[in-house]
Amino acid sequence: MRVFVTGATGFVGSAVTRELLHAGHEVVGLARSDRSVEALKAAGAEVHRGDLTDLDSLRRGAEAADGVAHLAFIHDFTNLTASGEADLKAIEAVGEVLEGTGKPFVVTSGLLTAPGRVGTEEDPADPGSPGHHRLASEVATLALAERGVSASVLRLPPSVHGEGDLGFVPMFIDHARDKGVSAMVGDGSNHWAAVHRLDAARLFRLALEAAPAGVRLHAIGDEGVPFHEIAETIGRGLDVPVASVAPEEATDHFGWLGRFAAIDMRASAARTRELLGWRPEHAALIPDLEAGHYFKTA
Repeated sequence: MRVFVTGATGFVGSAVTRELLHAGHEVVGLARSDRSVEALKAAGAEVHRGDLTDLDSLRRGAEAADGVAHLAFIHDFTNLTASGEADLKAIEAVGEVLEGTGKPFVVTSGLLTAPGRVGTEEDPADPGSPGHHRLASEVATLALAERGVSASVLRLPPSVHGEGDLGFVPMFIDHARDKGVSAMVGDGSNHWAAVHRLDAARLFRLALEAAPAGVRLHAIGDEGVPFHEIAETIGRGLDVPVASVAPEEATDHFGWLGRFAAIDMRASAARTRELLGWRPEHAALIPDLEAGHYFKTA
């Protein structure tokens, strides 16, 4: 299969690129910089110049492919609404050229299930979820299944971890290093679902190869790690104390990260495992943190 991959050089996307190539697929990666071009060439992938806002480029890339994996996202935490709008436009552009072809189109989403309970693949996107800025994209993707596209949504948890992680966990580590304390909100009994990026990459491949049209998939290794375990592991890794921060003081202590420190986001991947035979094989979040690579400094 010739697969057009957006976000092909990102933390998860680069693992997806390698996974697809290793399985014998061809990869054409979207590249918006010379650095991305070189990374794609080094991996053995073809290059398609453009970016997420260049809709004509996205259409051309999708039209020439047998399938599309959409992982690119503008992670502007100061304006996630605009990021979500750009994502929706990109999905709609790709959907236009895939309509009626039956080709697979796997779109990345966040966990959009309601906080406070174990979310499942059957749960529709919840407007109150932390990733609500991706709600319209998920709805639009699933609607493509009614228009002759083998479209599926692949939801990623708050932590996609592994060496090279640039997400929330290293942000909390840097914050603890700067503050001299590893903090949690309240007693840290809220949970984070998590998955190793190599397990997530394998699920992207399986989804492209075999996912039924119109399904939601969950890339979940840990259904829910108590945040106090994350804070305690960070404390040990940095040799700093662990402290509790009152909910009303979370923003003062963490800044914009406070809302993420307090979310309770648990999820199951039972349906995904049943559909595609996917099983996590790599380290869970806490063992990955305990391996030490998260705490290395340049």
